[in-house]
Amino acid sequence: MSQLETAMGMIIAVFDKYAKADGDRQALTKAELKTLLENEFPNFLASGKDKDAIDKVFKSLDENGDSQVDFKEFIIFVAALTCCCHKYFEQKTAK
Repeated sequence: MSQLETAMGMIIAVFDKYAKADGDRQALTKAELKTLLENEFPNFLASGKDKDAIDKVFKSLDENGDSQVDFKEFIIFVAALTCCCHKYFEQKTAK
């Protein structure tokens, strides 16, 4: 498999790993999303200054308002975060 295909498979596997905690592999609950973010993105939550960060992220990701984050909503988050990281590293390299 190519690097991109491997990366896509890893994203799917991470989503499935956390989504299945409550038995519904199709979506993340707020608790599952919190666990995923704490384990998979520890550096983004490291500051701990915003105690409501998880609630804010969950609310913004739950596009359809069903109190769950489905795979489409999750992948939009991953893509947006990846774009931000790309922009950050581009700026850092330009200096």
